[in-house]
Amino acid sequence: MFDILYIIKDPFNPIANIQFAISQISQTKLSIYDLNGRLVNILVDDMLNPGHYISVWSGVDRKGYQVSSGIYLSVLEAQGREIQTRKIVLLK
Repeated sequence: MFDILYIIKDPFNPIANIQFAISQISQTKLSIYDLNGRLVNILVDDMLNPGHYISVWSGVDRKGYQVSSGIYLSVLEAQGREIQTRKIVLLK
């Protein structure tokens, strides 16, 4: 079982600081999806030690292109299980 702290200041422009904490060492993945379920970007995909982390999303996709204003989903996974999903709003 994981103790998760997952905070996003919403809406954001131009940078979203996504804060999370994990309570035990785990393979952790933080991804951004659009509302159609398409993967936009992967911010974290690494084995992390217990602790607090901040990941920054500057509103770009995996190719480095700016995405349009709108609603996106930030998905935090640990040990291959979806732990939490948060809505984030990009305003330009």
